[in-house]
Amino acid sequence: MATETPPPAKHQLPSPVEFTEAQASAEFGELRRAHRSFAFPLTIAFITWYLLYVLLSCYAGGFMGTEIAGNVNVALVLGLAQFLTTFLIAWWYARHAAAKLDPRAEAIKSRMEGGA
Repeated sequence: MATETPPPAKHQLPSPVEFTEAQASAEFGELRRAHRSFAFPLTIAFITWYLLYVLLSCYAGGFMGTEIAGNVNVALVLGLAQFLTTFLIAWWYARHAAAKLDPRAEAIKSRMEGGA
């Protein structure tokens, strides 16, 4: 037995001009700056950290082979630290986005959809 339910209301999409205006707004510029000021430095730091690990693995075999405890050496510890660093950055970014980026993006979205 089918029931007659109305389809969900569709939002009217903003026009290309409205998208361009939103992109040029100070509010969008602040959102972009908040993202870039977090993402770019962390990306550079992580790539530097990763390349350091690769270079040490290639050119400092003696150092990387130094045993720390039993069969655990510096290379293993630094390799595992790469994984830990990746998860920490992802967690930190999620917190940053929830606190600083998402509210700004939601305000812009709401305004463009006519809800504000």
